[in-house]
Amino acid sequence: MHDLIAFLEANSALVLANPVVFATFAVLFGGGGFLVGRYLLTERIANLESRIARRDEEIADLKGEQKVPKRELSMVPLIGATAIYPSKPERLPMPAARPPAERKGNQCV
Repeated sequence: MHDLIAFLEANSALVLANPVVFATFAVLFGGGGFLVGRYLLTERIANLESRIARRDEEIADLKGEQKVPKRELSMVPLIGATAIYPSKPERLPMPAARPPAERKGNQCV
């Protein structure tokens, strides 16, 4: 930094005589240096971002193992299914017992 100040002191007459040219070169060289540095560091930045993403995934996986596993949805379709419960249940008629003569199978003769 001290060298830059010494350079500007030594060449201040030139800078004051042509401020537009000095500002133009400063912007060109400053912007060019930024773009070259950005281009050269792009791979390193991408590598760091991928490491952060991988670490976030590992943290999410570890937190997911500690939680209760998600329940699966029921396989019984409930949409459109209704249950009708009468207010007073009606008695269903008992099936009539068939007499022994009508029974098939083991018959005693």
